[in-house]
Amino acid sequence: MRKIREILRLKFEAGLNERQIAEAVSCSRSTLQTCLRRCREAGITWPLPGTLDEEALYARLYRRTPATPSRPLPDYAVIHRELAHPGVTKILLWQEFKAREPDGVQYSVFCDRYRKWLGTQDLVLRHEHRPGEKMFVDYAGQTASVTDPATGERRDAQIFVCVLGASNYTFAGATWTQSLPDWLGSHGRALEFFGGVPKACVPDNLKSGVTRAHRYEPDINPAYQDFAEHYGLAVLPARVRRPRDKAKVEAGVLVVERWILARLRHMTFFSLGELNEAIGTLLAVLNTRPFKKREGTRQSLFETLERARLKPLPARPYEFAAWKKARAGLDYHIEVAGCHYSVPYHYAGKTLDVRITARGIEVFHCQKLVASHIAPCRKGEFVTQPGHRPERHSAVIDVSHQRLIEHASAIGPATREVVAMQARMRRHADEVIRSSQGILRLAKDFTPQRLESAAARAVELKSCSYRALRALITAGPHDVPADTTVLTLTHVNVRGQSYFQ
Repeated sequence: MRKIREILRLKFEAGLNERQIAEAVSCSRSTLQTCLRRCREAGITWPLPGTLDEEALYARLYRRTPATPSRPLPDYAVIHRELAHPGVTKILLWQEFKAREPDGVQYSVFCDRYRKWLGTQDLVLRHEHRPGEKMFVDYAGQTASVTDPATGERRDAQIFVCVLGASNYTFAGATWTQSLPDWLGSHGRALEFFGGVPKACVPDNLKSGVTRAHRYEPDINPAYQDFAEHYGLAVLPARVRRPRDKAKVEAGVLVVERWILARLRHMTFFSLGELNEAIGTLLAVLNTRPFKKREGTRQSLFETLERARLKPLPARPYEFAAWKKARAGLDYHIEVAGCHYSVPYHYAGKTLDVRITARGIEVFHCQKLVASHIAPCRKGEFVTQPGHRPERHSAVIDVSHQRLIEHASAIGPATREVVAMQARMRRHADEVIRSSQGILRLAKDFTPQRLESAAARAVELKSCSYRALRALITAGPHDVPADTTVLTLTHVNVRGQSYFQ
């Protein structure tokens, strides 16, 4: 466009002829004539309007009519969505398109137009990852088979992949499932592999990690949150159906599938340990393989950029803990795996959070620890801590005959003797305690002095039951009246008092 402006200036301002203008702008006379013809057809004269920029001038001089494709074209929006599915390629989609439209465009035009269509879509923000800031985690779409040596049965193992943001340093490991224990165990092994802890972890919205997906405030699985707090890292789940939020691990999964799993496809493994050993060997090769478009390797970038920026690992590894909610019954016990554990009695009827580990359980209410039980429990057994009972229950549970004798001693020696005699009079321990409690109750129903007086008379009469003592108290004093005459008979049939002793 600069040459066109110069041609017009020399033509209309300087008044040069075509040969002179062609020499001045270094072009042929035929090109000069074509340019002047286009200006006449477009109605462009000198001087040019100030609002006519380079792009607008080009549009007026070189108007193009969009070519109508002579062959059918696919819907590239649909093609783009299909490419998001694992294992789907452009050649596969083109073959399916040709099966529907035999007269459709060929593969090269198919790909070229798809690239142009992508250029009309939203721009992609390229993230600059700071060293030691984030690690990205996901499971590979492909699995690896492990054969049982005894039965020959094959079982698929899941492949966990973790990638650091700045260096692309990659970890991969096999587990049987994607369940919560395997999910957290894989995270722990990845951090051990890195030798440190980044500031944040970016997972997918797997149920083991995120219980409820949300763009702004997702609900993190309690066990996953507990794991994050143990290692001091933040959990930043990717948005739902936004794989670009974790593009690092998406690319890492693709690399692991191509450079590790593809090389293991013809090998037979008889244990998960053998499979992880083979993955570890190829992982070392992957991390030391030179980049194609940048200098160095994943290993070298990790050593120079990220290792020093990672936080140190905690003194002890994370111990897996499962979380559940349990409601405390009226007996202030919760049920966990068929066992019953006590909590403080004022939490009866409330729903509590229970953290279950191999060593025991911990019970929380509003994130506050309210009870813990270390000892293992057999199914159906009740584990109760004395401090969890209310005082009135402790009074019933802790009662014993010895403690009742101590209470009786505070009233008097006769009362103590009566209570002590219950153990010799009764056959069963519960019967002894019940009768002793009844006797001591008389001190509240009447007075301790009247009970002690009645107890002394009961010992003399050798009638120490609860009923006898109550009758002696209600009957009043047992003093002998002064005018009472005592008969002193001596007869062979009168045996006397000493006979019955």
